[in-house]
Amino acid sequence: MGQPELSIVIPAWNEEACIGRTLESILAITGMRSDTEIILSVSGDDRTADIAAGFPVTVCRSEKGRAIQMNTGASLASGSILYFLHADTIPPPSFCDDILDAVHQGRQAGCFQMNFDDPHWIMQLFGWFTQFPLPICRGGDQSLFITRELFTQIGGFNQSLQVMEDIEIIERIQRQAVFHILDNRVTTSSRKYHDNGILKLQAVFGTIHLMYALGCSQEDIREFYRNSVV
Repeated sequence: MGQPELSIVIPAWNEEACIGRTLESILAITGMRSDTEIILSVSGDDRTADIAAGFPVTVCRSEKGRAIQMNTGASLASGSILYFLHADTIPPPSFCDDILDAVHQGRQAGCFQMNFDDPHWIMQLFGWFTQFPLPICRGGDQSLFITRELFTQIGGFNQSLQVMEDIEIIERIQRQAVFHILDNRVTTSSRKYHDNGILKLQAVFGTIHLMYALGCSQEDIREFYRNSVV
């Protein structure tokens, strides 16, 4: 088996409810490929790691914090391209070739557009907006591909951030390279919208983006989020 070119890094905190489905979906695409590897960076105290141990993936333990988990997974990666994927998000069937082709064409970083796993027209409208190159339309659920060289150059994810680490790293990427939005779409869970209400949660996310843009502290942003969602 050859050296992996694409390393898929999945941070997971208490994701036992969905991690099996996510890994099954990814392995159905990558199972016969020798140019990819999957690294699951786990924190929390549920059965996520035990479930993942039944799959041909690398499982590592990490301190809590998505930025920390993604950096931990990246430190174990063998590929020249890193692909960060949330545990409740399913990439498109062609995602490996989409990313490899993009990088081979000189694109150093980018993401996919996004759909939600809910056919409600409002949820589909939210996904439609992810095609536009605006900060308010970005989020970690769209996943992120980046060359290892660029990832190292910018210093990886900012581990001091408790929230908005996905937006902050894109800001630093864009100081060094063009950030590309690929045509295909990942499918992400709408569970938080169902739990909190569609319009309410979207208003919470919009407020968080605004607080970040205004320079509010991480503690204030996280406190607002904790008090606003279940």
